Amino acid sequence: MAERISCFVMSGGVGSRLWPLSREDNPKQFHDLSGHGSMLLGTIRRLKARPAGETSIHLIASERHAERVRADMAGIDLAGGRAIFEPVARNTAAAVAVAALETITAYGDGLVLVVPSDHEISTETQFWETVENGVPAADAGRLVIFGIPPSQPETGYGYIEATGKGDVRDVARFVEKPDLETARAYVAAGTFFWNAGIFLFRASAMRAAFRRHQPDIWEMAERAHAAAASEVSGTYLPQGLYSAIPSVSIDYAIMEHASGIAMVPASFRWSDLGSWQSLLDVSPTDATGNVSIGDVVAIDCEHSYLRSQGRLLSVIGLKDIAIVATADATFVAPVAKSQEVKRIVEQLEKSGRLETKFTPAHDRVLLPGAWRQRVAHWLFEETLPLWSKAGVDERNGGFHEALSFEGVPLMKPKRMRTMARQVYAFSVAKLRGWDGDADRLIAHGIEFMEKGRTKRGGWARVLHEGGAIADDCEDTYDHACVLLALAHAHQAGNPDALRLGQETFAFLDAHLEDERLTGFLETSDGTELRRTNPHMHLLEAFLAWHTATGERGYLRRAARIIDLFRSHFFDAESWTLGEYFDNSWRPAAGEQGQWTEPGHHFEWASLLVEFVSKSRQADLIPFARKLYASAIANGLNRSTGLAYGAVSRSALPLDVISRSWPQAEAIKAAIALEGTGGPDLKPEIEARVGHLFRWHIDPAPLGMWIDRIDEKGRVVATEVPASIFYHLVTALMQYLDKTEGTAIIYQLPASPQNTRTVDPTALGKATA
Repeated sequence: MAERISCFVMSGGVGSRLWPLSREDNPKQFHDLSGHGSMLLGTIRRLKARPAGETSIHLIASERHAERVRADMAGIDLAGGRAIFEPVARNTAAAVAVAALETITAYGDGLVLVVPSDHEISTETQFWETVENGVPAADAGRLVIFGIPPSQPETGYGYIEATGKGDVRDVARFVEKPDLETARAYVAAGTFFWNAGIFLFRASAMRAAFRRHQPDIWEMAERAHAAAASEVSGTYLPQGLYSAIPSVSIDYAIMEHASGIAMVPASFRWSDLGSWQSLLDVSPTDATGNVSIGDVVAIDCEHSYLRSQGRLLSVIGLKDIAIVATADATFVAPVAKSQEVKRIVEQLEKSGRLETKFTPAHDRVLLPGAWRQRVAHWLFEETLPLWSKAGVDERNGGFHEALSFEGVPLMKPKRMRTMARQVYAFSVAKLRGWDGDADRLIAHGIEFMEKGRTKRGGWARVLHEGGAIADDCEDTYDHACVLLALAHAHQAGNPDALRLGQETFAFLDAHLEDERLTGFLETSDGTELRRTNPHMHLLEAFLAWHTATGERGYLRRAARIIDLFRSHFFDAESWTLGEYFDNSWRPAAGEQGQWTEPGHHFEWASLLVEFVSKSRQADLIPFARKLYASAIANGLNRSTGLAYGAVSRSALPLDVISRSWPQAEAIKAAIALEGTGGPDLKPEIEARVGHLFRWHIDPAPLGMWIDRIDEKGRVVATEVPASIFYHLVTALMQYLDKTEGTAIIYQLPASPQNTRTVDPTALGKATA
């Protein structure tokens, strides 16, 4: 009876060599490159085709691709296997260690077969014949690898030099990717094989190899595996423990150090499909050697790989050329140089281009301005009328902190930041042409806010309903909100805003600025952790005052925040922005130091672009793109398309609630980045507006919003917070500005709450 083999499919790669098709959010293992389904599915089918013997199938995949893996694997019997999700990529040594540990845990010991998810192999029968040839050697305790007899000199593969004859040979050495001349010599020698990256071993033998050569990796993997959380959807390795494992390949960690390694020559044809050349080699061709996929018209072409996703690709007179066109990018190169696409990817990443990170969604609205009527109606006919009445506390002054879903004010203490944000929102509405009672509302709010002035001339954090100070803490965040409101109130013509703004700047300089001139304290007593968020809002306020007055002194203030962003806030390796720091601007200890917020990535992206427009520091545009790309690639709930509350620097969700304001800030960021030299983001803008309405606005009563959505798309909000009003008003006003003059080709379906006829004058007011 054939011995049980536990099979593990490694599916954590990015596959950047097949860009622009393969990207971080949709790597090549999920693509159908051969016409037989995704490469991952093909690998699973191949493993299930073992003629005899128990064969459980496990996947080791990235947690960020969990939804895609579950969708692809739906209905497939893994024969006792399961999906194991890595919170971060730690290369193949960690994956192989987990495979051995999983087998030892399940069976005490046993044979383990580890295979990549993205290789093309000719037949299932030849594959298993080759694997079974290695079973006796693996049973004897040897680590077994599989070599492919080379058909031509290849510089993109690793090589194995083997001695002996027959089905099992001894490995003399491993050789990294050689230059062309060396590769030719290897092929001529007849003793060198391509390394297929497939491993067969007893779990106990691999454990022994790790304990001898890499004990730290084994111990760390053992701790992470023991602490993994098992759910119906799979096993989830813990981020803290797993991320501590060194990122190294199994070849470097074990295979180049272990003795007695056996190699089995493969009887199957194999390709790792690592280049467009390799796809040309394995795909069916026409009479002149071309591969044409998608809407392609080719005339007088030879031996070329031509692929289009979407629009027509027409070519004449090409020979030995690869052209791959997606919705947002086109790659053209001689077939022989197509492996060098990685140089393009590297350059794009250095520039902060988004095209390496995420794939344009097939369901995006492609028409600019498609949401204009719905947005204008919601702003001018539903929301501003509601909040200018029900949201105003006419009895006590100021504005209500929140409304119930029935439109009833909720009696709560009033935060200074909320009062300021309402003043800001009504100022923006007036400046954008709203014909409501903006002047009175702005003055009403400022009058109430002044009740919260502290003895030193600052602004208190919280007021009681009637205006008495409830919390006299002088918080930098609140002062940034006050300054932002006063800048726009000044633009809107309020007579007191300029004086109050000048007094607030004086207080900021005297009591909230770090005496070392390294930014600003959290509060005037300086006792809390340092955060980037107040600095972001100060940057926003400084830019607003520059717009309101034209004085360059405010731009110099903004430049100091930008300097901190460059030197401390932004992490160049992960493209993330830290939230919590110690007093020396080092990341805070523990989870706080790993905490990043997609919504703040979006806010910073739009502010950086605004600063560039005023300062001409154009090198900040790539930073803005990287922040946006990072948030889109790593910060979205793939089930809803909404931004999470927070993710770690390594993309592990930390706060899975999706609030309404990050979705609004995503709209602002896409609008800001559109036209800065990157991809066409007009479809992205429409998609972001669509997500905001689909999840947060359309399900809510007229003029309101659902602030909190859980990871399954369920409503968890119990009230409508006024502090969100300014996010929505600003983002959607900018959308109307951005899409002014676009033609409405078709009408979006009315939501259940949006059954009234749109007043055509609303559009005029929106863009006045």
